[in-house]
Amino acid sequence: MQLTASHSVLAELFGPRAGAARLAKQAVLVVLGITLLAVAAKIKVPMWPSPVPITMGTFAVLTIGAAYGARLGLATIIGYMLIGALGYDVFAGSSAEAAGLTYMMGGTGGYLLGYVLATVTLGVLAARGWDRSVMLMALAMLIGSAMIYVPGLLWLGQLYGWDKPILAWGLTPFLIGDALKLVLAALILPAVWKLVGDARR
Repeated sequence: MQLTASHSVLAELFGPRAGAARLAKQAVLVVLGITLLAVAAKIKVPMWPSPVPITMGTFAVLTIGAAYGARLGLATIIGYMLIGALGYDVFAGSSAEAAGLTYMMGGTGGYLLGYVLATVTLGVLAARGWDRSVMLMALAMLIGSAMIYVPGLLWLGQLYGWDKPILAWGLTPFLIGDALKLVLAALILPAVWKLVGDARR
């Protein structure tokens, strides 16, 4: 999967595009992205009939990947992981009692790896224009979600044993919420592109 872009991503449309000013803009975007990821991870919306509330962490991961592109998105998600590894409470289930590398190597570890993979994947697809179409953006979100779930479930199976109900623990309770987030992102990003196009006319 190459990181070369054939289309601009949203983060490239605004502000300086060269030199030190561009680097400063990117640094600001990384800080803003890490902040958004940390805040979104703590947002929990009750979801009936699922016993598990929706968290907005995956939504933030996938949309940042698409809006930032692969390289800037990767820098942002790695920065987020490093802050979490240092023990700061930035993950959905982390707390003062469970944080840092101990938390990251627990049941959520595979999903955190999936966050990195999904961010880059969404960035690559956005650079090919997938974020400008509702249908392609929905497909990109579906692929990104798979990139999160596959290592997440593999890690759960390795950690707790494949005789345990791994799918019931790590997949099925989240499907309804993720479907809603997929639809939301598939509508928002193409709509932003349309607004940008209208503003330039």
